[in-house]
Amino acid sequence: MEAILHAGLPMEIRAVISNRPDAKGLDTAKSAGVATEVVDHKAYPNREEFDRALMHCIDRYQPDFVVLAGFMRILTPGFIEHYPQRIVNIHPSLLPAFPGLHTHRQALAAGAQVHGATVHLVTPVLDHGPILIQAGVPVRADDTEDSLAERVLKEEHRIYPQALRWLAEERISVTGDVVRLDGQDVSHIETLFQVGRDSAQ
Repeated sequence: MEAILHAGLPMEIRAVISNRPDAKGLDTAKSAGVATEVVDHKAYPNREEFDRALMHCIDRYQPDFVVLAGFMRILTPGFIEHYPQRIVNIHPSLLPAFPGLHTHRQALAAGAQVHGATVHLVTPVLDHGPILIQAGVPVRADDTEDSLAERVLKEEHRIYPQALRWLAEERISVTGDVVRLDGQDVSHIETLFQVGRDSAQ
């Protein structure tokens, strides 16, 4: 979230909303002059009622996009359908590989040679949806979960603002699961996937 706030994007960040009153990002947003809200999931008896309250809070700001940044809750289909192709998320793996939690542990256990991060539009299927941008890093023989996570995080901070910039500039179009940037298939744009950026370090 902090990387997005300070990226100088051509969009207005209208609010930062958290389901946790103690979230550090709330103070960061306030310091940047951004409105903040808390919708505490513990105050609601089930996921559906929490999501309805969250939708009500979000809709007051009339956003073009809902950007998830460290929001660690599974959203209900009703919530996702309320914002069709307007919810953006980042996942610390090269989807469709290693969905869910503990992605760095999964990558190391699988002997992956390349790991990374993916920015995608959210669908009702967990960690699925049209891919906007990916970045890869090589997995080193001496990597631990922490060392691998640190290098992936640097790429997350780079590619998330980039994807949001493209969306704000209306350069992205989506048909089904096919994403095009400036009319070209994302898979044909070499700069979207950069492996070995730090291989010499």
